[in-house]
Amino acid sequence: MKKRFLLIVAASLLLAVAVSALAAAGDDAGYGGLLMRHVADGRVDYAGLKTDEARLDAALEAMSRVDPAALSPQAQFAYYINVYNAWTLKLILEHYPGIRSIKEAGSFFRSPWKRSFVRLRDGVVSLDDIEHGILRSRFHDPRVHFAVNCASKSCPPLADAPYRGETLDAQLDAATKAFINNPKNTFFKDGALHVSRIFDWYGEDFGGATGVWTFIRRFADPALAREMDAAPRHELVYDPYDWSLNGR
Repeated sequence: MKKRFLLIVAASLLLAVAVSALAAAGDDAGYGGLLMRHVADGRVDYAGLKTDEARLDAALEAMSRVDPAALSPQAQFAYYINVYNAWTLKLILEHYPGIRSIKEAGSFFRSPWKRSFVRLRDGVVSLDDIEHGILRSRFHDPRVHFAVNCASKSCPPLADAPYRGETLDAQLDAATKAFINNPKNTFFKDGALHVSRIFDWYGEDFGGATGVWTFIRRFADPALAREMDAAPRHELVYDPYDWSLNGR
């Protein structure tokens, strides 16, 4: 009898760990399914997602029960990226329809990124707390800037699948390469390399202007790499940012 009890307890613990891992990956309560149904080419069908808001709420609730300390470092990293992106979707839905930019979700006194509304296991935090206090300060990987999504047209596109610890490195590489090699985001004009303002705002994460050039060259496709190698000077121009909503 005692042996059976111990087996049941062990099985329950394994199940709890498995559920936690699924939630961390964004699968629990259908977050992955929501992305698959309502995100295409980085654009979000907010009207369709609004009809699925109850499922999004369930996914957010599942994420809030996850204990990040029980996850591997890579799974933690993926978890917080998913949390940031999922709660950004919720922020937009709170104001949808009628919202044209995520900035309209804030107020004169407080930006939307500083509002404490993200529910985690240990309390309620802001999107800024997730991005700056956790993702940037703990993991020190500039590729994260191409995984988190700010619901705007100039943002790196929202992935149509959750980030997962076991595939995170490849997913971050793919997101970074796709953004950098999109000619709308990175191109030469009058001898200067035009890049996203992300590289200006978070220049310290890339090692300054010299580091930005090196980072972009690292992920550049052959055509862009040839242009960069042939450039007589390493001049960067940070283009304006389009904060319009990334809807369809």
